[in-house]
Amino acid sequence: MKKIIYSLLFFLAIHTVSAQQTPADKQTRAFSIEGATAHLGNGKVIENSLIMFDGGKITFVGSAMMKIARMGTIINANGKHVYPGFIAANASLGLVEIDAVKASDDEDEIGTMNPHIRSLIAYNAESKVVESMRPNGVLMAQITPRGGIISGTSSIVQLDAWNWEDAAIKTDDGIHMNWPSSFKRGRWWLGEDPALKPDSNYAKKIDEIKSYLTDAKNYLARNPDKKHLPYEATKSLFNGTQKFFIHVNGQKEITDAITISKELGINNIVIVHAEGAEKVADLLVKNNIPVILERPHRNPNSEDDAYDKTYTIAKTLTDKGVLVSLGMEGQMERMNTRNLPFYAGTFAAFGLDKEEALKLITSNTAKILGIDAFAGTLEVGKDATLFISEGDALEMRGNIVNKAFIQGRDLSLETHQTKLWKRYANKYKSK
Repeated sequence: MKKIIYSLLFFLAIHTVSAQQTPADKQTRAFSIEGATAHLGNGKVIENSLIMFDGGKITFVGSAMMKIARMGTIINANGKHVYPGFIAANASLGLVEIDAVKASDDEDEIGTMNPHIRSLIAYNAESKVVESMRPNGVLMAQITPRGGIISGTSSIVQLDAWNWEDAAIKTDDGIHMNWPSSFKRGRWWLGEDPALKPDSNYAKKIDEIKSYLTDAKNYLARNPDKKHLPYEATKSLFNGTQKFFIHVNGQKEITDAITISKELGINNIVIVHAEGAEKVADLLVKNNIPVILERPHRNPNSEDDAYDKTYTIAKTLTDKGVLVSLGMEGQMERMNTRNLPFYAGTFAAFGLDKEEALKLITSNTAKILGIDAFAGTLEVGKDATLFISEGDALEMRGNIVNKAFIQGRDLSLETHQTKLWKRYANKYKSK
């Protein structure tokens, strides 16, 4: 019976690709979007805007009042809003399709030290979950591995592709590490006290990390004939060409992670999750270290924290001068990634300026991921990755995307979910 169930689940996992929309063709005609309120992603807004793009690149951004010839197909967007495509940092889209089917789960690998593991080659561009991002304006994502101490290497993809080769817009942007906590809870199922208490093995865990990275650095200095793939993969951390994404919470832990990394010669650092980062903001600013926050819709970690700390943390860090982005790791993260703009909207509702909140999922993210030369804002010369929304895209009622483009390609916004909605919306109307 189990074999039948597993076979059925595997069939469902494979069958999920059947409804995937065919990726859009390369842009062959110019477009001019006229009349919309343009949110450029860099804090600026243009009312009654004109945006033109051709060959996959933005060619003009300005006022529609300017006397300039419109290019190609003109889209009347009066009363609507246009945004740069949203970017989901620290996401695992396309790495898992059905949690219960192991054959469709590629988010982590066996072992604890896996700097050589590349998440990109496991990315399923035809995932039903991936296609469901586009109707909310999420058009790019950092595909990030999970598990272990050093999880592996992430890459940046655009979300309308045949395969991972087509999807990649920046390969192997950084290596991800899960930093240990200095506290732990007892295992209640073994009769231990479940209360939070200091972890006596914290120092030992840190020594293991230092030892591994030191060995890797020494190996690279020797340049031996016999190659050690995991050590080889760390080379870009020491020469600064790859970022070191440290997933860490806690004031002490963040400080330790930064101090030890810099002692080892790793300077291109990003702090992910960053619970307690407001207490070490000066250290982050001094070392030019950005953070990728967790989703705000959760309870504070400590009972001593203000009830709204998770909602106000983005403003707190931004006001202190820290470059802030928004990540997606957590429960139901793949499905919740479509809610990326609404999480940014929550930060706006709790004090952060609306255009600053937009930067959390556009220009700030692009800077942190190293793709700001061609993505993250509506500027001449950048990729025409953008969308038109009926209203405010950071609010659920306003985020109604009716047109989207990736690199100038006119996307289909049809998904498995929209097909089901259309099917059942009329179920009782004929009766």
